[in-house]
Amino acid sequence: MTNHWVDIKNADVVVVMGGNAAEAHPVGFRWAIEAKKQNSAKLMVVDPRFNRTASVADFYTPIRSGTDIAMLLGVIRYLLANDKIQHEYVKHYTNASFLVNEGFKFEDGLFSGYDAETRQYDKSTWSYQLDENGQPKRDLTFQDPRCVINLLKAHVERYTPEMVERICGTKQKAFLEFAETIASTSTPERTTTFLYALGWTQHSVGSQNIRSMAMIQLLLGNIGMAGGGVNALRGHSNVQGSTDMGLFPSMLTGYMPLPTENDTSLDAFLARITPKTTVEGQVNYWQNTPKFLVSLLKSFYGDKATAENEYCFHNLPKQLPKKLDPMQYINMMVEGKVNGYICQGYNPIASYPDSNKVRKGLSKLKFLVILDPLETDTSNFWQNHGEMNDVNPADIQTEVFRLPTICFAEEDGSIANSGRWLQWHWKAAEPPKEAKPDVDILAEIREVMLEMYHHEGGKSIDTIEATTWDYANPAEPKADELAKEINGYALEDIVDPTSGQILVKKGELLSSFAQLRNDGTTASGNWIYTGQWTPKGNQMANRDNSDPSGLGNTLGWAFAWPANRRIVYNRASADPSGKPWNPKRQLVKWNGKNWNYIDVADFGSAPPNSNVTPFIMQPEGVSRLFALDKLVDGPFPEHYEPIESPIGTNPLHPNVVQNPVVRILDSDKASFGTADEFPYVGTTYRLTEHFHFWTKQSMLNMIAQPDPFVEIGEALAQEKGIVNGDTVKVSSKRGFIKAKAVVTKRVRSVQADGKTIHTVGIPIHGGFATVGKKGYLANSLTGRVGDANTQTPEYKTFLVNIEKVTEVA
Repeated sequence: MTNHWVDIKNADVVVVMGGNAAEAHPVGFRWAIEAKKQNSAKLMVVDPRFNRTASVADFYTPIRSGTDIAMLLGVIRYLLANDKIQHEYVKHYTNASFLVNEGFKFEDGLFSGYDAETRQYDKSTWSYQLDENGQPKRDLTFQDPRCVINLLKAHVERYTPEMVERICGTKQKAFLEFAETIASTSTPERTTTFLYALGWTQHSVGSQNIRSMAMIQLLLGNIGMAGGGVNALRGHSNVQGSTDMGLFPSMLTGYMPLPTENDTSLDAFLARITPKTTVEGQVNYWQNTPKFLVSLLKSFYGDKATAENEYCFHNLPKQLPKKLDPMQYINMMVEGKVNGYICQGYNPIASYPDSNKVRKGLSKLKFLVILDPLETDTSNFWQNHGEMNDVNPADIQTEVFRLPTICFAEEDGSIANSGRWLQWHWKAAEPPKEAKPDVDILAEIREVMLEMYHHEGGKSIDTIEATTWDYANPAEPKADELAKEINGYALEDIVDPTSGQILVKKGELLSSFAQLRNDGTTASGNWIYTGQWTPKGNQMANRDNSDPSGLGNTLGWAFAWPANRRIVYNRASADPSGKPWNPKRQLVKWNGKNWNYIDVADFGSAPPNSNVTPFIMQPEGVSRLFALDKLVDGPFPEHYEPIESPIGTNPLHPNVVQNPVVRILDSDKASFGTADEFPYVGTTYRLTEHFHFWTKQSMLNMIAQPDPFVEIGEALAQEKGIVNGDTVKVSSKRGFIKAKAVVTKRVRSVQADGKTIHTVGIPIHGGFATVGKKGYLANSLTGRVGDANTQTPEYKTFLVNIEKVTEVA
C-alpha cells in the first residue's frame, strides 16, 4: 500500500475491484465504512459476484473475470476525452510530457520488438528521446505527438464504452457511472482510493491490472495524497513481510535482485542493477543500491566479508537461466530431478495450481519435510481419501517428516501488515512441548548440516561457514536479536563527511537507512527495515496512537517502512510551489523557509521549484504513465484474454488473443481446455468463516461453514437442471471437484462478444486434512499459467464444466 488502512477513511470515492474487502479483510474494511460516514464517500464495487462488500456499496456492477484492464483503460479514455485530469500534477509529476523513441509502436496486439520464436520483447524502443546532453526530451505543452500523454490517448482510444461492454459484459450505462464517479476526484480537493487483492494479481495480466489502476490515480493526482494511493490488501499479515524479506526465488531483501551467472563481479552486478539518474539533479534514491547491498553482505558474512573478496558476493546463490519459480520446481519434481523438499509454513498441494501435478511431483521425492503447526493437505498428500485424493500409499516412496512449529501467538516477534506497518507482538501462550519456533528448527538443521559436511565432506561448505551466526544461543536465536540484525549496526564510527561529526558510534544500532555505507562499515539485513530497532529502542513496539492531524497518521504507533513514513510520495500532495493541493488534508507544506509536515517527508529538504520532483525512487524523478522497460509485457497495459477464454477471440486484435509473453512451460501447453468442452468460467475466492487452509483444523470454523460448495447463478442452474443443495461435479482440463451447489442471485451471467457467459464461484477452503467434513481442493481445477512478470498463477479465471451428480463423494 502506498497509503495505509486508516487512511482509507480520508477518501471521497472508494473503489473495491479485484478484491472483497468486507469478506476477506473484515477488520480493515471498517475504514471504508468510516469514509462513507465522515466524507459521504461513494463505495463502488466491480466484481463477477455480488459479494458482501457489494451489499453495502453505493454502486455495483458485474464484470467478466479476467477483463479488468479493458474497463480500466476505458476509464482512462474517459478521463482524457473529457479533460478530467489534474493538469498541473500530470504535467510536473508524471512523464506525460516526455517524448518516446520514434521506433516505439503498438500494432495488432503487439508492442515493437516482439520475437515470436522466443516469445520475448526486445525493449530497446521502449525508451525516451534524448537531447544532446543525454537528457530526456520533454514538451510541457503536450503538442508533440510523441509525448507519452498523446501516445496514451491513441492507445486507449479503442476502449470505448461499446468495446468495454463487448469485452467485459458490463453495461455501458453502469460503466459510464463508474467512470464519471472516479472522474469527480480529478479536482485537488477530492481523492479516490482503490482497494485490490488477489482478484487482480492472480491473472496472466496481473501486473498490468494494477498498473492500469495506478495510471488512473496518476492522472487524477491521487498518488501521495491522503485518501488516495495504490492499496493492495494482503491476504494475511505477514504476506507483506515475506516480500519485504526477499522470499522470492529471484530476490534478496529490500527488493534487490539476486545475481545471475553473468554477474561475474560485485562491481559489474551493481553497475547492472543500480539505475543511472536520467534527469539531472533528481534524487534517484535507488542509486544508493551499493550501500544497501554491501551492508546486506556484511550482515550475511560479517568479518569474512571484505573489500578484497568483494564482501563475499560470490557466496550468494545465482539465479538459474530458467526461472526457478514454483511451477518450474514442481516440473523438476515430476521429472525426478529433486530429491527433497522443505516446506515451511505452506500448503502447496492446496496453494499451487493443478493439484494433481503437485501430487505427482511430491510422489517422486525421496523426502519431504513439513514445518507447520497443523496437519496440512501437503503433509498428508500420500493418504488415500477416495476420489478427492485417489492414491495408493504403497506406490509412494516419499518419506515425510513432520516438524511441528509454533504459531505466531506462541512467540515474540513482528508482523508487517498491508500498510507497511511493522508491529511487535508478545507471546500470548506457551506452545505444546513438542513444538519449536521455526528459527530453532532451522538452526538445528544448520548445525547438523555443518557436522555432516565436516564428517563427510561436500561442496560449498565454505559458503555456509562464512555466514554469521552471532547469537547468544546459536541453537535458539531470539526475536530481538534477529530484529536488531535486520535493522543494522555501525561496524565502525560513521562520520558525516561534511562536518566530521560522528553520526553513529561503532557497535551502535543504526537509526536510518541514510546511515548505510558501501565501504563495509555498516551491516543491515534489510535496508527498508533500518529504523525498526534503534538506540532509542524497539520502534515496532511503540503504541502512541495520538493523531494531531486527524488523518490517521499516528507516527507514534509501530514503525512503517520506509523511515516510518505513512504515505509514500507525500511530497506530491503539494504543488510545485509547496502549497498543499488540499489544505484540509495537508501532509506537507512549504512555509517560506522550510517544510512543515505531519508525515515523515518523502523528498528530503529540497525547496519548492527546485529541480527535485516527488517521485524520488525513479531516476527521472517523476511517476511513469509509460513504464519504459520495467514490465516484460509492455510499457502500456493492454487487454489480453485469459489463457482459457470463454469467447475464444480478442475483439481488439483476433490475431493476438492472449498475453504473448505469458508464463507457460512447454510441458503444460496441452493442459488447457477450450470453451467447446468447458463452457463456463470458474473463479476462486475466500469466505469470512475460514482463513485460507488453516481453519480447517478448527472445529468452530468448520461448524460455521461445514460444507464445501460452489455458487452458480439462477440461469445456469435452470439450464443444467440444478437446484439448491444438489451435489455437482465441476471439472476442468486438469481435474474435478465435487461439492454442494448454492444457487444464488449473487452470481449473474453477462453478455460478452455476443455470448452468454456463466460464472462458477469456488471457495478455496476445501481439502482432506481437516477436523470437519473432507472436501476437494479448488486447485485441482486451476491451470499452470503465470503472470508474465511475477509468475503468479491465473487462479481467478479458468474454464470449467458443471454437472449434477447423484452420488455423494
